[in-house]
Amino acid sequence: MPFRKPGDEGARPTDVTETLVARGTAAVAVAWDADQAVTALYSANYRSLVRLAAMLVRDAGTAEEVVQDAFVAMHGGWRRLRDPDKALSYLRQSVVNRSRSVLRHRAVVEKYAPKGLPDAPSAEAGAIGELERSAVIDALSGLPARQREALVLRYYADLSEAEIAHAMGISRGAVKSHTARGMTALRNVLEQFS
Repeated sequence: MPFRKPGDEGARPTDVTETLVARGTAAVAVAWDADQAVTALYSANYRSLVRLAAMLVRDAGTAEEVVQDAFVAMHGGWRRLRDPDKALSYLRQSVVNRSRSVLRHRAVVEKYAPKGLPDAPSAEAGAIGELERSAVIDALSGLPARQREALVLRYYADLSEAEIAHAMGISRGAVKSHTARGMTALRNVLEQFS
């Protein structure tokens, strides 16, 4: 049944779907085109559909976009809609499917997002670090051999006192003594450096 708006004499008729609109207790047949139908659905169901989408995508702005896209798609495909009484069901399903697509897209983007580079130290920090390392190495080279060995095995190789004692062939008490004396001598040399 073609539908013509009032005052459109001679205008080309558009496809129309008849639906029943309840007025009081009696149902009245009303012919709606896509604009009218989508406008009525929008005003009655927009908020509930946005809440549904927001629960799925966990973002209000994205939820609004999903619902808007669903309404636009419904308007564009109104002629293909088999049962206009099920338009709200179609909209809900469209919102759910579009929300799933958003979530899939997010997962792919997060999976392949470039990893941020770690903060690079400044050139000054690198120069100071190099000076400090060279000062420590110079100070270590000035220590007696046993103290130097004990410190290197403890703080560079990260060995326990028992492992150091076994590696150096001395007792654990000697390891403690060499480590303590080496740290004291190293601290004195480095304090003079700075």
